[in-house]
Amino acid sequence: MRSLQKATGEKSVDIQTPELGEQGDYSSNIAMQLFSQFPISNFQFPIKDIKNPRQLAEKIVEKLNEDKDLKKIVDKIEVAGPGFINFWLKKEVLVSELTKVLSEAEKYGSSNLGKGKTVVIDYSSPNIAKRFGIGHLRSTIIGQALYNLYSFLDYKAIGDNHLGDWGTQFGVLLAQISNIKYQISNLTIDKLEELYVEFNKKAEENPRLWDEARNWFKKLEEGDKDARKIWKEIVEISVKDFERIYDVLGINIDNAYGESFYEDKMPQAINLLRKKGLTKKSEGAEIVELSKLTPAILVKSDGATTYYTRDLATLKFRIQEWNPDLIIYEVGSEQTLHFRQLFETAKLLGLDKGRRLIHVAHGLIRFKSGKMSTRRGQTIKLEDVLNEATLRAKKIIKASETSRGLSNNQQVEVAKVVGIGAIKYFDLMHHPASDIIFEWEKMFVLEGNSAPYLQYTYARCQSVLRKATFKGGSLQGTYNLNQKVNKEEGFLLRAFVHFPEVIEDAAKNFSPNLVCNYLFDLAQKFNTFYNNHRIIGSDQENARLAITSATGQILKNGLKLLGIDTPERM
Repeated sequence: MRSLQKATGEKSVDIQTPELGEQGDYSSNIAMQLFSQFPISNFQFPIKDIKNPRQLAEKIVEKLNEDKDLKKIVDKIEVAGPGFINFWLKKEVLVSELTKVLSEAEKYGSSNLGKGKTVVIDYSSPNIAKRFGIGHLRSTIIGQALYNLYSFLDYKAIGDNHLGDWGTQFGVLLAQISNIKYQISNLTIDKLEELYVEFNKKAEENPRLWDEARNWFKKLEEGDKDARKIWKEIVEISVKDFERIYDVLGINIDNAYGESFYEDKMPQAINLLRKKGLTKKSEGAEIVELSKLTPAILVKSDGATTYYTRDLATLKFRIQEWNPDLIIYEVGSEQTLHFRQLFETAKLLGLDKGRRLIHVAHGLIRFKSGKMSTRRGQTIKLEDVLNEATLRAKKIIKASETSRGLSNNQQVEVAKVVGIGAIKYFDLMHHPASDIIFEWEKMFVLEGNSAPYLQYTYARCQSVLRKATFKGGSLQGTYNLNQKVNKEEGFLLRAFVHFPEVIEDAAKNFSPNLVCNYLFDLAQKFNTFYNNHRIIGSDQENARLAITSATGQILKNGLKLLGIDTPERM
């Protein structure tokens, strides 16, 4: 807030949104921060008699009350507790924001923050020849939410599904298929994973089998005809299965450049490092030494490339192809070291100039007993989870008062939306860095802080609006400034103001969970309002219909950003 900056002489002032409406629309602890920095010479007022942060806050408020521009939007400013400064917006500002929600509709909350900027988001990136397990959900869902958020803020967002279609795991499958002479035409995604698990079990007893797998991958890299033929079949089978799951989830990623796409681009990346004198030999391999980090292996002792090599080639391609201002890697936290190595290498090569490289390291979905492992056959199929969620959602749909009049087919469709929404929201409500313990009951939370609760609240809003006798077309301008605002209406009006801020914060902090927190709070506020006050037939019907319409619109906008649909009836 510029007025606070002017009053305190600070270039950066932290403004928060209080959790309790009674504490104002905005709050700052700037007085407490500055008091700890005494003596300070750049204040706009005498400070010799100030003995504690609260007195400092009171002096700051005196200066703020002299700001005529601030007084146009702020109704009152008060000091609370040890030195918090709380601000209340004028009713005119709140009503103006209500009108803005109704007029901008599906665009409300968007901005031109990213105008002229490009962001590339690397997300989902499942491994070929493995079923789409529950463990793949986090990158897919969080990545899509980030894509939606940045697009909403006017960035040119580019999604890239960096498919794991290269590497030693293909040596494993090629070894298995060649040894048992399995017919390629009989392969399925389940069979491929079965072969992979089977190999790893045998390799635990006979580690030499890994030499055979590495030899097969080397053949693949060298262009062996038979190896390439089998590999292509494996990729096609896998991609077809992935697309089926993406269709169920409502995921649409712009590009799917697998690791193999960079096969002919890796020599350039390797030579760039060599020309800079950044590589050295170590035990037959070629490595890159990095400050305060484990050396990265560029080329293995057998001449095969690594994940690091391929990601370096990928980074160069993305810069040349899209010249992004920001590249986000939505990849599990177990790859933290890898991305630190990659980003440090990019810095050495000057590839980071003019852009940010960010690793959004999501936590794992794991069992109570430990990490999931495809290698050991310890995974849960995502499809099984989605099907179960849909079945459970049907029970809620049938029991809901707002589902009356829905045909059986409509109930089935709504159940899919609600069930899949529940799974997505359960993931997104957690901070990306959090681990999630997989428990069937927790995955299917359909009440409380959940997508079904938000979807039901949206459907409730639409039900009210359908029943309304209001015939004035748009609800804009129907809120009379002279009308008295009750406490519950006030909480909702104040909540609307913060939605655009939450969207920006969620994008800047790579945290879709902030949107979840906001939407749940908004839904709670609306349901309290709904339960305590008559809407249709009240002497303030139009005003309350406007609030109802705005609540529904924001819930719809927010859930859409999270990749969750909103049924009109539930």
